[in-house]
Amino acid sequence: MENEKELGIEIAKEVISGTYSNLAIITHSQSEFVLDFASMLPGLKKALVNERIIMTPEHTKRLLMALQDNIRRYEENFGTIQVKENKKTFPIGGFGGNNGPKS
Repeated sequence: MENEKELGIEIAKEVISGTYSNLAIITHSQSEFVLDFASMLPGLKKALVNERIIMTPEHTKRLLMALQDNIRRYEENFGTIQVKENKKTFPIGGFGGNNGPKS
């Protein structure tokens, strides 16, 4: 659209290389979702939370829709992503849920 303004995005030097995560813990209250991204490494008994993202419910739903769209496009190009259940490790969402505090 002609009237849409382009959004400029800059990535800070301290986050440009990214953070690895193989575990996400998701909780929520009435007003926000909390996404904790962690790494669970073999042989360790604790996962280390590396990043915490706090979002409004609306922005969390927008993130979900963007992820669904990107997964659909990924699978169109590269094939279906296989999700294997492994009871020895906790995959993304492995023990998260909607058990956050109620406001």
